[in-house]
Amino acid sequence: MKNKVRLRDKLRYEFDKTMAAGTGALIGWLGVISLAIILFFGAFVALAGIAPEGAGPMGFGEAVWESMMRAMDAGTIGGDNGWAFRFTMIFVTFGGIFIVSALIGVLNSGLEAKLDILRKGRSKVLEEDHTIILNWSSSIFDIISELVIANESRKKPRIVIMANRDKVEMEDEIADKIADLKNTRIICRSGDPTDLYDLGIVNPQTSRSIIVLSPEADDPDSCVIKSVLALTNDPKRREERYRVVAELRDMESRELGVAVGGDEVQLVLADDLIARIMVQSCRQSGLSAVYSELLDFDGCEIYTVEQKELVGRPFGSALMAYESSTLIGIVTAEGQVQLNPPMETLLTEGMKLIVIAEDDDAIKLAQVKREFNRSLLSSPAPVEKRPENTLILGWNRRGPLIVRELSRYVEPGSELTICASTPGLAERLMPMEFPESQMKVEIVSEDSSNRGVLNGLDIHRFDHVLVLGYNDDMADQAADTRTLVTLLHLRKIAESSGRHISVVSEMIDVRNRELAEVSKADDFVVSNKLVSLMLSQASENEFMSAIFGSLLDENGSEIYLRPVEDYVVTGKPVDFATVVLAARSRGEVAIGYRRQREGDADERNLGGVVINPTKSDKVVYEPKDRIVVLASN
Repeated sequence: MKNKVRLRDKLRYEFDKTMAAGTGALIGWLGVISLAIILFFGAFVALAGIAPEGAGPMGFGEAVWESMMRAMDAGTIGGDNGWAFRFTMIFVTFGGIFIVSALIGVLNSGLEAKLDILRKGRSKVLEEDHTIILNWSSSIFDIISELVIANESRKKPRIVIMANRDKVEMEDEIADKIADLKNTRIICRSGDPTDLYDLGIVNPQTSRSIIVLSPEADDPDSCVIKSVLALTNDPKRREERYRVVAELRDMESRELGVAVGGDEVQLVLADDLIARIMVQSCRQSGLSAVYSELLDFDGCEIYTVEQKELVGRPFGSALMAYESSTLIGIVTAEGQVQLNPPMETLLTEGMKLIVIAEDDDAIKLAQVKREFNRSLLSSPAPVEKRPENTLILGWNRRGPLIVRELSRYVEPGSELTICASTPGLAERLMPMEFPESQMKVEIVSEDSSNRGVLNGLDIHRFDHVLVLGYNDDMADQAADTRTLVTLLHLRKIAESSGRHISVVSEMIDVRNRELAEVSKADDFVVSNKLVSLMLSQASENEFMSAIFGSLLDENGSEIYLRPVEDYVVTGKPVDFATVVLAARSRGEVAIGYRRQREGDADERNLGGVVINPTKSDKVVYEPKDRIVVLASN
């Protein structure tokens, strides 16, 4: 049997529902009560003929007006005459005091609730053409700094950040670590980047680009892939393609990322990127500065442009078509990236050119006819290939990738020694597969920052020394501190023996690089900084991930720093166009040079590297200088 519900209970239930509806419902009830009081006493005064002393009876409208004035302003009753009128109006005034007091309380509570919602960062973003950053990591500050530089030429640029963090905390941390945002405004929102509803808050449908960072979580790649899946498969998504850049750590996640994101996502394999740059930098001092310059918005950048004026010309001929830009490759009509293609490759309709330039406005065809002095050209010296000895000090999750990458470059019979205090190091290396005849690996389970351990390793017998941070087992700053101690010990060992040690070090935080400069290491690879630069560039250029994937592939064309005497004579003024000509004759593209001069100012820490020099500028090279080329060998 159904229980009979009384009318009183129904009315109370409906009243409770309206009261729970929020500030608007409470204000509505106060308005109803106010109106009831005013009308009741207005009618009572009019019907009872009550009026101030010396005044005649009031009509209903006048009585309602007088009641309303006393309900809204308690001081009005002070001017009333006649005890009957005063007595009646005092009840109206008491009702008004109650209502106004309640209204103030309701408005105050509603305002506090609204401010609390705003502090939580849950309101929807209504921006257009904005850049979205999903998740939070230590890389976010470098990414914001780079995007601020890229946004200087844009009107009202906006960066919207969503992460599982407090909105106010995010804003405060950004304000502390980024001094000047120029014309860019940062908007923070709290939410789950893997949740469809929360993603709607940052309004991806009108975004310019979306960067998905690897979060500080137990399984970061799964979080990134789920965010990409939510973006690309949202039933309410826009029809046109998204421009998504996603950071992944594990190489095995790449295939799943491609399947989920398709052609809308560029995948940046952060650990693989750093591992490859570390290996190549240890074999060529100054190479990390070249990559930093290509990725930094503050210097020369890589652009993809159409240049119809060059259609029909061979690629080798087009190398000379620019004065202040450098052509390095092409993007075919099918979207395939080809760096340093064969010089006879014809440029056709639909192709895009891959060009290094200071700005996209600087990509202009040269208006001069070039004449070359071929007597300034020289022939390359033969290079002796031999087995190499490499030492790795320290260890982190990128270690196995570095070892595998190193095995692809060294000659058979090479040796690798790994010295680190990381527990279970031998077990971590067991799954790796490469012929022992190619590279023999020895593990020394000792503290790599201990001077006695370093002395026992006989450092001078190694051709290359790589110093990695222990950031898997300790905080970034602590890991960099341990790296710095190791570098200082290596410097003392080199000074005491009077012999140079080729050292390339990984730094986690770019702010520690200046401190590490005192160690006089050959090169520093700032891992977080390089990953941030790559993500920032990819958000602006849809081909950037493919371009750098090709640059870092041992099967494609890579960047090399080669002796200047392999290209042009030293001691005489030579313009860079002649250097380009010399490199072209060898099937290579010259993109810059490296000159090391004692006392030269180097505010950007590029180690004397100059990328994309003007072709007509003449330089007197010295034997120790290097030419930066893009070559397949």
